Amino acid sequence: MAMASLWRGLTSAASSSSTEDTGGVEFWHGPERVGWLNKQGEYIKTWRRRWFVLKQGKLFWFKESVVTRASRPRGIIPVGSCLTVKGAEDVLGRDFAFELSTSNETMYFIADSEKEKEEWINSIGRSIVQQSRSVVSQDAEVVDYDDKAGSRTYADKDRKISST
Repeated sequence: MAMASLWRGLTSAASSSSTEDTGGVEFWHGPERVGWLNKQGEYIKTWRRRWFVLKQGKLFWFKESVVTRASRPRGIIPVGSCLTVKGAEDVLGRDFAFELSTSNETMYFIADSEKEKEEWINSIGRSIVQQSRSVVSQDAEVVDYDDKAGSRTYADKDRKISST
């Protein structure tokens, strides 16, 4: 039951298309990435083809590829809540599969090609890092002086992100 309530919370913004409900993100123009993916359903584990839009740390999905201000997202994943994005062919036994995981659940997607899968993984991965950095930029920076490379570690409650 906890996963169901989490998912409803993650996708509650899908009830309206106003920018207030979508976290102020104007998903209908200037996205970071768009394209068709097959997404596994939350309750009934069937696959549905959806149009995905990645913009400003949110992954929106729609039934149609024509997205306007009046479009209503079928769901929204706040990428900042995601911990990993990686290939999942071995888990699902299907080509071009990848997974997106939060601390509470894992969502599965299938791209149309290996190239598309890798591009989605890279785009979502970059967005996860950007969202993590924006969260931790408000936290204290930890400098590890014992590290000979002089790298800095930015940490929040659940993640550690290193940069040199």
